[in-house]
Amino acid sequence: MAGAERGRGTGGARAGRPARSGRAAGPETVLRQVVVEDHDMAPDASFAIVVRRSVHGTTYRSHLWLVPLGPARTGARDLSRRGAPAGRGIRPGRLTSGAVRDTAPRISPDGRRVAFIRSWPDDPDRPAAALVLELADGDVAGTDGAGSVADRDPWTVAAPPHGVSDLAWAPDGRRLAFVAPGPERRFAAGRVVPGKPPVVRRIDRLDWRLNDVGYLDRWDHLWVAAARRDARPRRLTRGDWGVASPAWSPDGREIAFLADMAPDADRRPRRIVHAVPVAGGGTRVLADLAGGATAASWSPDGRLVACIGYGVPEPLDDVMPGLFVGPSDGSRPPVALAPHLDLPVGAWQDTDLNGWTSSARPGPAWDGPGQVVALVTDRGRCVPWSFPVDPESGEPAGDAEPLTRDEGARPATADAAGWTLSVSAGTVSVVTTLGDAPQDLMTIEASGRLRRRGTLGSAWRRGLLVPEMRGLDAPGPGGAIECWLASPPGAGDAALPTIVDFHGGPLGAWAPAPALEVHMLVARGYRVLLPNIRGSTSYGAAWIRPQLGDWGGVDAADAHAAVNHVVALGLADPARLGILGLSYGGFMVNWLAATSDRFRAAVTDGGVANQVSSWANSDTGPEYCRAALLGHPFTPEAVDRLWRQSPLAHVTDLRTPLLILQGEADHRCPPADAEQLFVALRVLGRTVEYVLYPDESHTFHITGRPDRRVDRMRRMLDWFERHVLGADTHLHRLPSRPRPG
Repeated sequence: MAGAERGRGTGGARAGRPARSGRAAGPETVLRQVVVEDHDMAPDASFAIVVRRSVHGTTYRSHLWLVPLGPARTGARDLSRRGAPAGRGIRPGRLTSGAVRDTAPRISPDGRRVAFIRSWPDDPDRPAAALVLELADGDVAGTDGAGSVADRDPWTVAAPPHGVSDLAWAPDGRRLAFVAPGPERRFAAGRVVPGKPPVVRRIDRLDWRLNDVGYLDRWDHLWVAAARRDARPRRLTRGDWGVASPAWSPDGREIAFLADMAPDADRRPRRIVHAVPVAGGGTRVLADLAGGATAASWSPDGRLVACIGYGVPEPLDDVMPGLFVGPSDGSRPPVALAPHLDLPVGAWQDTDLNGWTSSARPGPAWDGPGQVVALVTDRGRCVPWSFPVDPESGEPAGDAEPLTRDEGARPATADAAGWTLSVSAGTVSVVTTLGDAPQDLMTIEASGRLRRRGTLGSAWRRGLLVPEMRGLDAPGPGGAIECWLASPPGAGDAALPTIVDFHGGPLGAWAPAPALEVHMLVARGYRVLLPNIRGSTSYGAAWIRPQLGDWGGVDAADAHAAVNHVVALGLADPARLGILGLSYGGFMVNWLAATSDRFRAAVTDGGVANQVSSWANSDTGPEYCRAALLGHPFTPEAVDRLWRQSPLAHVTDLRTPLLILQGEADHRCPPADAEQLFVALRVLGRTVEYVLYPDESHTFHITGRPDRRVDRMRRMLDWFERHVLGADTHLHRLPSRPRPG
């Protein structure tokens, strides 16, 4: 019922049992955070290998850990240890060590080796390499719990001069495919000195830069090498286009990959699935989705290809990415396995407990010839779903449904936020948050319950004061707005100072697991309101559509409605309200601060201020604005439309104290927006600070250098303490001005 409190509390050390005391989270908590960020599962599902990331000084390190899951199912190896079945009472063991970032584990088809990518945080100019580690029987059988490191060194298969970004095993386990830049320079001209910028960059395409990467001077291409020490890689693809996500055909003759080979790909991006013969030769189209694909995999017999993507051309933001299957010979277009599913396939939820330094891997993964598994996001939760498929025709063979189940054995989406997926021998594993807890490796039991497989990713939070999470449905002008309300444990129903935190996107959605900044705010005595306002994904297309081309309209109305609700419940003090947000969330902060006088302080992080200039300044501006129906600057009327959706247009009304946080190397929401807003406010004599973080990109508060993340958290907390909890507190009325424009 709209306006009802659903009582889905997930706070505390265990769901439903809030912690009443503990160590308060603060900015330095960033330095203690550990993230299990990726994984792969053995072919017989007897073990998994996970990536465990931690902070060391001003860098991150990550190592591979082996997690026993159960006895071998294929007989390929002996997993017993002194007669005890593997997986019983046996703890995870560390496989790699040192001042390295080991990522992207890929277990060989026979389960005896793991390939991975290694980089060196203390030597950032050293290119990432593809390595292989032999797994001894003792590794797989488990360790004594002491976290022992294997006494064998991995060997380097390939260390190309510009690094490795992805890899995949051949079915015979003898070769590796990997993605690495070719030597051809796209834009650099003139004499080139190693380690120095080029004399000049000649730009003739829109895709010369990318957030978190910088200049895209070289295209990634596909290579193959024998899985032995210092192999000689052989290049398989060439062209003025990039390659991503390699996947071998079951017979080992072809490798599938994603690429956009169209000559106008920079203006109308659309990746489709191609295949290239391993023996050499031209590429062919494997699966051509009208709106492009984001991931693909072969069926076990190689007759079909599953892919995640869009079935309509030039999709807008209210079109959900779906799961498609088609014949691998390309004889007909892929068909949607769940054409009426009004939810996005993939990991579209927001929480920084997944680290964001590793890309999500939502599938698709085949569980035998008649079922495809992929992550689906539903109301901010994200769990594996099953998509039945006819193995002969590739047509849907039943309804898609989540693999998790509620107490009544009915399919249901758990309060989880999955990030990476693996399927082997009938077992589905996922790295996911569950309730309020950080990510760990879990498997889905026959009952549909998510079973935690250790605490490698969550043990760091033991003893920490954990927010008490409460689910609320706030009545809004477009329907019930699902919100999470994070509170200090034991706060009860007192009216507390409250910070409204907006997610990015707008195609994001808050998950049940609270971000680190929420932990810190709660530890300072605030409640934090996390609303999934219109424009948030995973609530159906109808929840997104009204927000298209109307930034600052229905979304702002929902934001006020959510605040009104918690104030009416007596949970938020209307005289002590603040707002916080990143990216699109930063836009919401800028907009609400300029169009409302109810908030005592605001913190905007890489937020949009001027839609007109952002159209060209952002690395994805034209395509982003097209899909969001924001418009273009080609006519006076179109410029007016962009300007109406720009907080800068209302800057003279912005009197809320504003802290502007900005990554200097942010190409998604570049410093130009922040600087325009800061300069205008400073000229107007308003309370404003501009904090610029060198070398940091768009999501630096999650992925940036740890000491800069600590500084960001400290400044955010101090700003709210100064202006929300300051001595000049007075009652703020609801917005009295109508929405401009």
